[in-house]
Amino acid sequence: MAKVAFIGLGVMGYPMAGHLKTKGGHDVTVYNRTTDKAEKWATEFGGQYASTPAEAAKDCDFVFACVGNDDDLRAVTIGPDGAFSALKSDAIFIDNTTASAEVARELYLAAKEKGCGFIDAPVSGGQAGAENGVLTVMCGGDQDVFDRAKPAIDSFAKFVGLMGESGAGQLTKMCNQICIAGIVQGLSESIHFAKQAGLDVATVISAIRGGAAQSWQMENRWETMEKGKFDYGFAVDWMRKDLGICLKTANDTGARLPATALIDQFYADVQEMGGGRWDTSSLLTRLEKPKGA
Repeated sequence: MAKVAFIGLGVMGYPMAGHLKTKGGHDVTVYNRTTDKAEKWATEFGGQYASTPAEAAKDCDFVFACVGNDDDLRAVTIGPDGAFSALKSDAIFIDNTTASAEVARELYLAAKEKGCGFIDAPVSGGQAGAENGVLTVMCGGDQDVFDRAKPAIDSFAKFVGLMGESGAGQLTKMCNQICIAGIVQGLSESIHFAKQAGLDVATVISAIRGGAAQSWQMENRWETMEKGKFDYGFAVDWMRKDLGICLKTANDTGARLPATALIDQFYADVQEMGGGRWDTSSLLTRLEKPKGA
């Protein structure tokens, strides 16, 4: 059993922190910007909650974070009352936020100056993966630090891998988001095409789902997409944040992402339709808009 803190109790962080307590058996203290949610978590899982990130991180062996973006991450680490001010020597900070590789490298160096470890460890698998403790975790950092952190991360994961040096976890997550964007757009166009051609979508999916077109998105989203229900996971607003990171990094590295740039604009169309909080499969809605609307 280790002493663990978890900062950020959103749809992902709340169950992830719970698995650290129930499956990992750790002594867990949580912090969240809204205290009510931290209190609720502590009541549900039997842990403690703190009033600041620094208070949560004090004396901990591992400190996890899952917040919104680069600025949020800096705020809870090196900002006023940030966790880094209270890290004990040799503690490890594990960041599960989807953020930039730049902020990962920045915080890696800041942690190293304090004699602590830092792992960028973004996750994939969505809310269901977090709730079921079967996330994929892509890590960047030092091998020895990763080896120490992995048993704790395993509490909420089905796969935990070291992708390379600091920032490599975030870069791998960008690859993940690039793939998802393309797959969801392709699935949206397929469903739209089937409808326009007068085909039964369920019959089409039953024919193609066992072949090369098969994907997680097809298995888990085609039916809700056809029904026009888009409240089943990762929001468009967050996908646009992630794709923005991908496109900026591509510009910095000289990579070419023409399809990703186009699909990012398609998601902007969904936002303009009022769908910022719809899940990412809502790309279908812009295809179903009447022409000229």
